[in-house]
Amino acid sequence: MSTNEHPAPSAPRSAGTGPDLTPVPTPHRQAAREDAPALRILQLYPSEMNIYGDWGNTLTLIRRAQWSGFEVELLAHEVGDRLPADVDLVVAGGGQDSGQVRIAADLLSHGPAIREWAEQDVPMLAVCGSYQLFGHVFVPATGDTADEPLTGISLLDVETRGSTTRLIGNLTIETERFGPVVGYENHSGLTTLGADCTALGSVRAFGQEGSRAGGNNGADGTEGAVHREVVGTYLHGSVLPKNPALADHLLAAAVRHRVGEDAYTAPDLEGIVTQRARDIAMSRPR
Repeated sequence: MSTNEHPAPSAPRSAGTGPDLTPVPTPHRQAAREDAPALRILQLYPSEMNIYGDWGNTLTLIRRAQWSGFEVELLAHEVGDRLPADVDLVVAGGGQDSGQVRIAADLLSHGPAIREWAEQDVPMLAVCGSYQLFGHVFVPATGDTADEPLTGISLLDVETRGSTTRLIGNLTIETERFGPVVGYENHSGLTTLGADCTALGSVRAFGQEGSRAGGNNGADGTEGAVHREVVGTYLHGSVLPKNPALADHLLAAAVRHRVGEDAYTAPDLEGIVTQRARDIAMSRPR
């Protein structure tokens, strides 16, 4: 093969190495919706962008969809693959700087299709490194793995610059749509929001009275970004198991995209266990 030739892109693949999709029995499971097509969930770059438990976000979406009566078709996209023609929900996790370098060009090549999905209100969750590349640009700090700025797909109106200081620790943010959202951040990228997106939430003060450290940049008190049904965040943990309201919002939008109406009913299985887990997470020291 000459240096000017490139391998043909691989077809979209099923996530064969992912979790067992057999529905887990639960006394609260709703009856399967036999007339509803399966929800198509796409995981972007699971081999490169999947740290700090981010795979748990996909697993949470699968289980909650099944417990609500919907079957799931799980797809994975890796570097060199073709994007599937039609999906209902996109999940992208965090990764090391080296992982961002490996996926950046491939992600950029699919930017128009992913932006079109967003304008069709396909819900998406982009965490940490993927959140940065869903913006305009990631400018690495001196000495980082990436020597040059990484161009993002400009789905979210954000820009990120690397720094020598890491924002790391447990974090609770206040959101208008989902109430308190809890997770764990570990990043040195400092993200600023433009006018065409809004913050997911505001950082709850910790440490000294009025402290606003952490979140997007450790300075302005914001965390994450939202555009239409696309959510970007620095929260790992993974974030969805501890925040079922956010998971159910994404699933409700996915069902609406698939069947054309509001047909998602959240599973009735929260009880004291989920709330206790949230309380413990929110009470942990920074």
